[in-house]
Amino acid sequence: FELRADRDVAFWYPWVSAAPTVWTRLSVWGLYAAHQLTIWWLIWRAQSRATGYSDSLSSINVWAMVANAVFITLHLVQTHIFYDGLALAVPEQSSQWSVILLLVIILLMENQRRGLFFGLKVKGTVMRESSRALRKYHGYYFAWAIIYTFWYHPVELTSGHLAGYAYMMLLILQSSLFFTRFHVNRVWTMMLEGLFVLHGALVAAFILSPGQHMIWAQFLFSGMAIVLITQLHGLGLSSRGKLLVAAPVVAVMVGFYALRPELIASVGSLPLTMYFGSFLLFLVLWLLGRFGHMLQGLRTN
Repeated sequence: FELRADRDVAFWYPWVSAAPTVWTRLSVWGLYAAHQLTIWWLIWRAQSRATGYSDSLSSINVWAMVANAVFITLHLVQTHIFYDGLALAVPEQSSQWSVILLLVIILLMENQRRGLFFGLKVKGTVMRESSRALRKYHGYYFAWAIIYTFWYHPVELTSGHLAGYAYMMLLILQSSLFFTRFHVNRVWTMMLEGLFVLHGALVAAFILSPGQHMIWAQFLFSGMAIVLITQLHGLGLSSRGKLLVAAPVVAVMVGFYALRPELIASVGSLPLTMYFGSFLLFLVLWLLGRFGHMLQGLRTN
C-alpha cells in the first residue's frame, strides 16, 4: 500500500492506505473496538471490587497489561498486512483534541492537590465535587483517548511517529496500573504530563514543519509555561526547590525569545487553550450538576 498524500488540504493526514477496502476498514475498526471494550471492562471490574490503592499489582492489572500487549502486537500485524488506521474515517483534530482534553481533565482533577496557578487552588464546593467526579470516572475517558489515538495511526517508523509510540506505550502502561500507588505517584504522573510537551515539539520539528517555521518552539515553550505555572507545584518541592527548577527553564526561554522576539506571542497559545478549556469543562460539569439536582428535586416532589 502507498501513502495517500494531499498537502493542499488542511489537516490532511497522509499516512493512510491508498487503496482501502472493506477488509482494511474492518481490520482496524474491529480490533480498535475490541481493544477499547476490553480495557473498559477491566476498569469496570476493578472499580466494582472497590479495593482501594495497593503497592502491588492485582490480577486485573496483569490482565490489562496482557490485553494491551496483545492488541499492540495485533496493530503491528494489522499495519503490516493492511496499512490502515482510523485516520481515513475521522479527522486528525479528533486525535489531537482527545489528548488535549485529557490534559485539561488532569488540570481540574489535580486542582485540590497542586492548584491551577502557582500552587493556588480554585476553591468551592462545585470545584471539589467536580474533581471528585473526574477522579472516579476519568479512567474510562483516558482509556478511550489513549487507545483511540493509538489506533488512529498505522505503525510508522518516522522520527515523529516513533516518539509518539514511545509516549503511547507509557500512557498505555499507566492505563494498566489503575488502583496501584504507582498510578498516582506524583513524579511519574508529572513526567507523563511533561512528555506531552516534548512529544509535541518533536512532532512539530520532524513532521509538521521540518526546516520551515519554528513551530516546535511554540509547542516546547508554551508547554513549559504550563509546567512552571501548574505542574511543578504538585511535586512537594520547597520554594527554593521550585526556583532551582524554574530558573534555568525561564533563562532559556528569555534567551530564545530575545533572539526571536517575533515569536513571543505564540508562547501563550497552549496555556490559554488549556486554562480556558479547564474553565469550559468546569462550566459543563457545573451545569450537569445543576441539572442533576433539578431532576432530584422533581423526583422528591
